[in-house]
Amino acid sequence: MKEKTIGISGAGIGGLAAAIALRKLGRQVLVFEQAKQFARVGADINLTPNAVRALDGLGVGDALRETAARPGYRISRDGFTGEETSRLELSAAAERRYGAPQLTMHRADLMTALEAAVPAESIRLGKRTIQVEDQGDGVTVHFEDGSQEKVDVLVGADGIHSMVRTAMLGKEQPQFTGVVAYRAVVPVERLAGLPNMDNFTKWWGPNPDVQIVSFPLNRGKDLFIFATTPQEGWELESWTAPGEVSELRDIYKDFHPEARALLDACDSVLKSALYIRDPLPTWHKGRMVLLGDACHPMMPFMAQGAGQAIEDAVVLARCLADPRLEDEPSAFAVYQNARLERASRIQIGSRGNAWLKDGNNGDWVYEYDAWNVPLAQ
Repeated sequence: MKEKTIGISGAGIGGLAAAIALRKLGRQVLVFEQAKQFARVGADINLTPNAVRALDGLGVGDALRETAARPGYRISRDGFTGEETSRLELSAAAERRYGAPQLTMHRADLMTALEAAVPAESIRLGKRTIQVEDQGDGVTVHFEDGSQEKVDVLVGADGIHSMVRTAMLGKEQPQFTGVVAYRAVVPVERLAGLPNMDNFTKWWGPNPDVQIVSFPLNRGKDLFIFATTPQEGWELESWTAPGEVSELRDIYKDFHPEARALLDACDSVLKSALYIRDPLPTWHKGRMVLLGDACHPMMPFMAQGAGQAIEDAVVLARCLADPRLEDEPSAFAVYQNARLERASRIQIGSRGNAWLKDGNNGDWVYEYDAWNVPLAQ
């Protein structure tokens, strides 16, 4: 398989991670991205130790540490009483236990590091996929601009509305969860006197869909604030749509004063509806295979969306570069066998939102090593 070209649809976190891993393991890749240029978009990204260790293996970890914050603890608190229900030590303790710390940063800083690790000649910008054809001896990708490209295999890293997924499994719509998310970034200086500004803190509400999360960004200069609540009638999925600060504050008016103080510091917020899909029974078909949100979009409550896409990317690259696997279907089957159960468990757990509410052990998520997990033949 070494001489074949692997196409990757989507230059997001998972797609670029796959491109880096495949090139690192000697494979030829082409990445197709609908955006005409890379831009600094998004807000936060929370990379737990399993994701950081995988990124270290890609060679981008040092660049991320330059701008990231390193939360000292992951703390759970009752949203009304303020009682602390769990505390997990991170930072140096996580590095000792899991081989990597937790890093929190602006999503654009992660994207910049990934983009810099893929040569420009391996990326095709302005290529919006509108049709995919598996022709047996390769996959032809048709683009909105009228052009097309044939690759030997195609990786669908194109998100929850994946065209590759549609080509494999037919059309279906993601499900609106009935939950909306608010996001804001606030300078820490505006929150003087509040505790835990250098920690990841989660305030739990009366049900799994009501919460406030905060954690540091930009080496601790800013605080990211994320809040969710059930709300029917708002189904806009955009991550750039504005919300109403007054509405946000009213939803949490009965929360603990420290939690409310976070919201009082917000000048503006963004608001988005949250969507999911059920776990898939298969991630591959013919010469096409899926990773990340294209096959297991999940709620943000375990902070594993990006991490699971990165894990997928590394394991898939290892399978496609494994000399023991003589063809793509064999590689895809081993990849799915290694990843589906874990990703599905996290996907379901993220929806239930009970992760570390009371317990203090994150091992089954954080200790995973995508570079060394066994690949069963």
